[in-house]
Amino acid sequence: MTTVIFIHGTGVRPPHAEALYTRVTASLVGAAPGVRVVPLDWGERYGARLAAGGASIPYDGAGATERDAESEEDDEAAGWERLYRDPQAELALAAARGPSGEIPPGAAFPDEEFRERLAALTARGEAAAPELGPGLGARAAALARSPLLAPAAEATDPEALATLLARALVAAVIGAALAEDAPVIPDGATRDAAVDRIARELGAATPGTSRGPVGRLAARPLTRLGSRYAVRRRRALTGAAHPAAGDVLTFLVRGGPLRAALRELVAAVEPPVVLLGHSLGGIIALDTLIEAPLPDVRLLVTVGSQGPFLYETGALPHLEHPEPLPAHVPAWLNIHDRRDLLGFAAAPLFPGRAEDIATDNRQPFPAAHSAYWTDPAVYRAIAERLP
Repeated sequence: MTTVIFIHGTGVRPPHAEALYTRVTASLVGAAPGVRVVPLDWGERYGARLAAGGASIPYDGAGATERDAESEEDDEAAGWERLYRDPQAELALAAARGPSGEIPPGAAFPDEEFRERLAALTARGEAAAPELGPGLGARAAALARSPLLAPAAEATDPEALATLLARALVAAVIGAALAEDAPVIPDGATRDAAVDRIARELGAATPGTSRGPVGRLAARPLTRLGSRYAVRRRRALTGAAHPAAGDVLTFLVRGGPLRAALRELVAAVEPPVVLLGHSLGGIIALDTLIEAPLPDVRLLVTVGSQGPFLYETGALPHLEHPEPLPAHVPAWLNIHDRRDLLGFAAAPLFPGRAEDIATDNRQPFPAAHSAYWTDPAVYRAIAERLP
């Protein structure tokens, strides 16, 4: 009788562990009658925990005055977060309000003067705000061509529009730096000073407008204050999320006891043995097999696992790229879903040693990472390869 040792992934704790074991066991026995499924329930004993009750997590217990100030700052940060993703979001909001009045016959269109100032800013390039990094000139040229500029200029007074355009330019430069993973990003004070300086070049008369009505009125409809929510509930969010991230770090740094526990379980069950690991469970199984031979294990099955990625990045504890997979590691079936961003391919890294199967459980990420266990194709693939 084949024994399948099922090794769960990150963050799995009671009572969810029992439900997962029940589902996997029933489905695998249905696909391969006679197989015996034994779980390695490692989460409670070997997984991560906040040993000091979350003492490392900042932000808690602020008074009413502090909370009000923090709420305003969080609102501002949320608005900038939105602008980094879409620098012209405030411009679009202003344009949507429609013209504020009739343009007198023969008068210049409101946007013409701003296009000229943006052209002058384009010519100056990064010199207008060198602390932001490269790209200001190109962003100014693009903003001058924006179809939103004319309707926004008709709907907004010139002073406010100058600040709005300055915010759009600064957000575009910083947003591009974030997209390129730049190692240095301006802090809020540097950012706001750049907005004020650019706003003056675009016609604003009053400094200090970077945090004024334009920012507050425009930012609020554009966000659901996700950053504020996350910061204010950081203790609860970290408490809920720490097992998943902490389990990975704990295994990579102090995985010896867990690998030993898996070896003991393999020795205690009836061979032949199959190791079936999901996510981190696949890393645990793979790394344990690489560390030293387990002759009773005839098949390794990893599902939605990051083992190949850790190997390629040099983070797999007992095998460094480009070292080959040791000869004592058994046949390896690696299952991943194309929408699961935490599932990786093994065959390109271990040709002839690992077999990849790409499934499609028709779920978006992150649901795709947990939907393997209701996909009959997964169990059929495993059953077909059982020793």
